Amino acid sequence: MAFGLPLDAGPPERHHLGMSSWSAFEAAAPALAREVRRRLDAHAHKTLATLRRDGSPRISGTETVLAEGELWIGSMWRARKARDLQRDPRFALHSGSDDPSDWSGDAKLAGVVEEVTDPERVRAVNGGGASAGPSHLFRLDLREVSTVSLDGGRQALVIEVWTPAGGVRTLAPAQGQE
Repeated sequence: MAFGLPLDAGPPERHHLGMSSWSAFEAAAPALAREVRRRLDAHAHKTLATLRRDGSPRISGTETVLAEGELWIGSMWRARKARDLQRDPRFALHSGSDDPSDWSGDAKLAGVVEEVTDPERVRAVNGGGASAGPSHLFRLDLREVSTVSLDGGRQALVIEVWTPAGGVRTLAPAQGQE
């Protein structure tokens, strides 16, 4: 347990009461949701972590789409990351980082995915264009959302964490401590 928060909360579950859609997260923590969205929008490419068949981690590049009050990721047909998510729906997503001298912070999201296979909905979420072929579409159910940034003096990390059960917590050094 890091910072008093259960970061490894057990086996995969779909649509568990402890998870939320993007719109539920946004309603529960509007300021944090704005900051997470700003950080997601800052970089076209994000890093997605999935689990391989043997349980070891795999990272892949991905893009996100916010549509219908949900956060989505897509995948090329039968790509490794799609197969990983079909087998074990747990994921972690990182927003991408700026160079250290320009770094203003990162966003991190974790939870489980739900694959959507309806071709009309896949087209609608992917912008309605004609697809070059089949693709995968996954809706993200959020278990934990966080931002990591520096304090005003750029001396210490400030972490804001949201969970459905715990709401928003800010983790920062006490005044005068580093």
